[in-house]
Amino acid sequence: MKTILCCDWGTTSFRLRLVDRDTYIVHAELLSSTGVAATFRAWKEQTEISRFDFYSARLRSSIQELAEKNAVNTDNIPVIVSGMASSSLGMEEIPYAVLPFNINGSQASVRVFEEYNGSNAPLIIVSGVRSNEDVMRGEEAQLIGLIQLNEVNLDENEEYVFVFPGTHSKHIEVKGGDMVDFRTFMTGEVFNILSEHSILKDSVLLDNSIKLSDPIALKAFTSGVENSAESSILHTLFTVRTAQLFGKFSKEYNSFYLSGLLIGDELRQLKPDMNRNLVICSGKHLYEHYKIASDILRLTQKTIFIQAELIDKATIAGQVQLFNALHN
Repeated sequence: MKTILCCDWGTTSFRLRLVDRDTYIVHAELLSSTGVAATFRAWKEQTEISRFDFYSARLRSSIQELAEKNAVNTDNIPVIVSGMASSSLGMEEIPYAVLPFNINGSQASVRVFEEYNGSNAPLIIVSGVRSNEDVMRGEEAQLIGLIQLNEVNLDENEEYVFVFPGTHSKHIEVKGGDMVDFRTFMTGEVFNILSEHSILKDSVLLDNSIKLSDPIALKAFTSGVENSAESSILHTLFTVRTAQLFGKFSKEYNSFYLSGLLIGDELRQLKPDMNRNLVICSGKHLYEHYKIASDILRLTQKTIFIQAELIDKATIAGQVQLFNALHN
């Protein structure tokens, strides 16, 4: 079992990789927009087979497609699936693991289907982690992977907060080798709702050709981060409208101002602590945004920025470590 099939099945995306267990090298990859949400809707439209069998057929078809497109043999290779596959919309709902959660992956909540992909090749579906008031699915694999990649050398006597930006940003507290708490912030989702469905939709215009390195974009974003402390977010959000009405920023640059307000408000929930380690773990799309915002807010003297290109690799390393910990 030198290789395993690692599947990250998210709400809106599907990613399957054939991965070397020792080096994390990806030998073959298949990407699709057929996430759990779309698959669930397709299953609901039919009445012939069970939910698990419907998802399983999709997964087996994807494994076969990956093999054919890359001229590789995927028989008798174990499969591990993380993300939303273990949710109430996924292959099979699996209870969450609970806190404290050891970041070696040994306490993960899983369902194992033996001989799924051939001899000694099980399917392992990994669930997420819950606290008393919050849940996550997928970020725990990324966190485990970052540790495996030695991107963060944990001191068991120190406290760490790992920030995973996104649609639903996660702030994960780690101490003594355990995840001890975490909080979810709907930063990305609120940005999308406000810019597309609220009164602010007429005050912002998303233009992907404008980057944060643009001086005006940077000024708008910085203003948003700084103004996020002025008052309640319910008030400061309305300043996005007035910034456009009064000609402070054009609609294109006003989107950066809105982003700054929301990211600034999210990060301000991390109370300043000079003795705590802050680890920003962002993909390419938001890396500079969170780096600049955290520099402005000066939340700690110990901030580590994980390079954006390592986040995908962290997911792979995390899935491999989960497989190793659970299979052994």
